[in-house]
Amino acid sequence: MLILFGVSNYTTAQKNTIENIVSSLKAINPGDSLARLHLGKIFITGNKKTKAYIIVREMQLKPGDYIPISNLIDALEKDRQHIYNTTLFVEVVVEPVLINAFDFDINITVKERWYIFPFPELQFVDGTLDEWLMKYKGDLNRLNYGIKFIHNNLTGRKDQLRVHLLNGYTRTVSFNYKAPYANAALTNGFSVGGGYFQNREIAYKTSYDNEFVYYKRENFVRNAWEIQLGYSIRKGLKISHSFNLNYTHLNIDDSIVSANYNTAYFNKPTSKIGYVDLYYTLQYTDVNNVLYPLTGISGSIGIGKRGLGFSGGINVFSIGGEFNKYWSFGKKWYVSAQLQGNIKLPFNQAYINQQALGYGNTYIRGLEYKIIDGVAYAISKFNLKREIFNFSINTIFKKSKTLNKIPFRIYAKTFADMGYSYNKEDFVSRLNNKFLGSAGVGVDIVTFYDLQIRIEYSLNQLGQKRLFLHNEKGF
Repeated sequence: MLILFGVSNYTTAQKNTIENIVSSLKAINPGDSLARLHLGKIFITGNKKTKAYIIVREMQLKPGDYIPISNLIDALEKDRQHIYNTTLFVEVVVEPVLINAFDFDINITVKERWYIFPFPELQFVDGTLDEWLMKYKGDLNRLNYGIKFIHNNLTGRKDQLRVHLLNGYTRTVSFNYKAPYANAALTNGFSVGGGYFQNREIAYKTSYDNEFVYYKRENFVRNAWEIQLGYSIRKGLKISHSFNLNYTHLNIDDSIVSANYNTAYFNKPTSKIGYVDLYYTLQYTDVNNVLYPLTGISGSIGIGKRGLGFSGGINVFSIGGEFNKYWSFGKKWYVSAQLQGNIKLPFNQAYINQQALGYGNTYIRGLEYKIIDGVAYAISKFNLKREIFNFSINTIFKKSKTLNKIPFRIYAKTFADMGYSYNKEDFVSRLNNKFLGSAGVGVDIVTFYDLQIRIEYSLNQLGQKRLFLHNEKGF
């Protein structure tokens, strides 16, 4: 198998074949280090759903190009990675076919993923199975249930449709459609979405011990709806620009913004509010696998504006970014360094604008469940890992081209995180405005469709030790 989830390169036999071709070409052109090959045609097989021009669009090599013989192996491997990073395929093979001493073609063979995922949804209100079991003792009333429909390649142009219908402790009706290749040149895209949401409890403040304090009632205490519009530009392969315009309308229980709870929730005495979010993001990606990188560089810079004013209420201007570097040191050893930060102005922000550490994937390992609000934060993460197992298990679907095997890659790792979250004195908690740090060991399991299971044992600067379980979907 050529690749499993894009984290391996050519097999030894395939690489030897290409190297033999290169050696033969060098023998024909002895002493000519600048000898070049002309690319004639690109042939693609295996793409039953995906349009062929979408695959070619993700390649640096194009018909008619000339490439130095000495660069051929690296160029083919780069294009294999680019095609795989569309996340449309479980396997990608890119091989040269020598026509004569001066010309060659490329054969591309792909194995498509399963794109349609209609499945029942069982969701933990408290984020993860670990937190639901440990903190809420598996309370069945704190569950959401429903249906999620996902199509990741609706028309064969990598356009995505997501529909979410959820009931239970909360209610959600939402949809999103994203078309990254919307114009003839395949450089511009758009997205549109919206939803309606209801909650029976909401966090109205954060405690001194960095935990949410909830406002609860029998009926829904938060009703919200939103509309989302997006536009993207990606002329090359590594750099993309995205522009997003969202409108959100919130209606919460009147008591939440009273003196008994949190008058700073919206930074104004109202329980109903509508606001606009404008975002611009510049993204750079050059990694071997966008879903589980082991080598390469990625990063982004984002600028956002919430509200139409510049002070008071929920108005905020934010700027943030991240930088990620991944190295391979050979013999299946890998190192990564990740930096992330954000600042919001002015510093006198409404409570709903103070999200910093502990929200989504922005956290320090070992402090996952600590809510550390702030108007500015920075995080650094370092990982040292080694692949210890790489194998596949045959399934009962022997005739299926996408479900016949379940591959596993298992990595042992050690890690260390550092961070800082600043907030104004009026909102300071136990972990605000302090250096934060943790270290630990763990295991990453990368399996079917880049599903990642992370088991981590962490020690933080408070002396707390704990085992954490995380999972991230690869589709």
